[in-house]
Amino acid sequence: MTASESPTPIRVGVIGAAGRMGSQTCCAVEEASDLDLVARIGDGDDLQAVLDARAQVIVDFTVPDASLGTVLWAIEHGIHAVVGTTGWTDEKLDQVRAALEQSPTVGVLIAPNFAIGAVLTMRFAEIAARYYESAEIIEMHHPRKLDAPSGTAAHTAAAIARGRAEAGLGAVPDATASDPHGARGAVIDGIHVHAVRQQGLVAHEVVQFGGAGEQLQLRHDSFDRASFMPGVLLGVREVASRPGLTVGLDQYMDLG
Repeated sequence: MTASESPTPIRVGVIGAAGRMGSQTCCAVEEASDLDLVARIGDGDDLQAVLDARAQVIVDFTVPDASLGTVLWAIEHGIHAVVGTTGWTDEKLDQVRAALEQSPTVGVLIAPNFAIGAVLTMRFAEIAARYYESAEIIEMHHPRKLDAPSGTAAHTAAAIARGRAEAGLGAVPDATASDPHGARGAVIDGIHVHAVRQQGLVAHEVVQFGGAGEQLQLRHDSFDRASFMPGVLLGVREVASRPGLTVGLDQYMDLG
């Protein structure tokens, strides 16, 4: 390839193209000179259109009930997948790993959050967790979100738990003996997580750490879905070079 020639654009299909995140992704792909949007798949559309368009990568922003089937279909057909749909369980991830054993060159990225700031917040939370006795998470989203707590909050709780384990910390102190209404929230990997669903919000997370005489608060706010697009495009560009299953965009970033 000479200096004047450009690399062949990556051929991308977007599944869930009519949704809020899907439509934003379509615009972002169209604006990227190194990517080519070749298929827009909406609810009820046949995935055959992805094959007909010779897509190399799909981006999945559908719903939890549909996403697993879409990813397994992509693996079967040798197409890389970048997935922003949440609601993934360990059992579903195991199904993806099993399918990838039959297609070892295919890459799948499942990311709880594509906002660069959110990914950094999770990393910072893992580091901070080593130094504080108490930790809790508050996640806030729009009322149309289907799952709670968010995948980002669950991923953050797991990161905090890893940090605490590395530091040899025990359980977070909590003397609550009665909570008949669940006011203390969900408990994920030993970390309390509180979910807010409110009109006017997009995607927001607050991670609170407490120690003797001080509090550290990490906060990330996505005010517009455009904030997720740099991470989505990073995933699209990198997924083919990362065969197997990757959970979390942080694995594609040089975060140490």
